[in-house]
Amino acid sequence: MIVTPTPDVVLDVLEAADPVAQRAATAKLDALKLSDVDFSSTMAAEAGKATAAKGLPNADAPTRVIKAANSGEVYRKFEAFVLQVFVETMLPQNTQDLFGKGTAGGIWRSMLAEQLGNQLAQGKGIGIARQLAAAHPAATDGGPDKAG
Repeated sequence: MIVTPTPDVVLDVLEAADPVAQRAATAKLDALKLSDVDFSSTMAAEAGKATAAKGLPNADAPTRVIKAANSGEVYRKFEAFVLQVFVETMLPQNTQDLFGKGTAGGIWRSMLAEQLGNQLAQGKGIGIARQLAAAHPAATDGGPDKAG
């Protein structure tokens, strides 16, 4: 019986990388391995350096959430997702000749279902987005306290 080892994706990427970048990354990982520094604290420090270099706000600062206007796009995306699930269940199950075998075949099948769901949701769709938008009208600018 012959056993063929499965290829390691990480090693394949590392071998395809620029040799200079590969050596630099390996040296950094070796330095981290030799020091007894906690990995999560090192990652947090590096993320802080990156945000400071880019002029981004500090990760410890409170995050502001900006609510988007109710344009109906969220409802259309939800309708597209529901249609994707419907289409994926309707696609034939034994399609190894068309999509391929194993995980790759499942991914291609899922991608086809996603695109079909997006296309079906464009325009009028089947009405899910329209019903959700009607059930949740946009809030007024003044809020519930403002008398009109």
